[in-house]
Amino acid sequence: MNPTDFVRNNTQLVSPPLVPEIKLHLATEVLPLWRLTEEELEQQGVPPPYWAFAWAGGQALARYLIDNPELVRGKAVLDFGAGSGLVAIAAMRAGAAAALAADIDAFATAATELNGKANGMIAKTTTDDLIGGAIAWDVLLVGDMCYERPLAERLIAWLKRAVADGKTVLIGDPGRSYFPKDGLEKLIGYGVAVSRDLEDREIRDTGVYRLLP
Repeated sequence: MNPTDFVRNNTQLVSPPLVPEIKLHLATEVLPLWRLTEEELEQQGVPPPYWAFAWAGGQALARYLIDNPELVRGKAVLDFGAGSGLVAIAAMRAGAAAALAADIDAFATAATELNGKANGMIAKTTTDDLIGGAIAWDVLLVGDMCYERPLAERLIAWLKRAVADGKTVLIGDPGRSYFPKDGLEKLIGYGVAVSRDLEDREIRDTGVYRLLP
């Protein structure tokens, strides 16, 4: 199955509630796509479609970058766990010199490339697992990635290394289970409208944080 065709055929071009400046290929009907069983998804060669939704942490982080472009202007930026590519696109819109959207799901990178084009930008992508590798960016951006313990622990350890090397790490999170409880500075909070089909409420209180040394 061609990831680009799958994304194009199963989404509509819409704007996330908190970031109306950006258009994304998103699943406007949540249930038909998300409620496919794992067996059906595997038969089609499709991982769970996290890329098809603008999660609260990514929306908050994107909004903050657009409103505070000096954080990324002229800098090399990594959008880790990019999903739809929303945060990378927001960084480019804010004037980043270069933005790489990293997601191990090829369908997510296809979505990011389509979304970049929809916003008049060339979105660079990778499916490499970057955790533990060299850190070649000035700013590392992470939206809504602390939903599983093993991933969160590996990721935060790597991000702490980045901060120790003088990099800036910004995280958008709506209170996921494995989000760190300390070592962070909260920069701003947003109430982000989300789907009750995916979340346990209609508004998620979501913060943008800076990881401290």
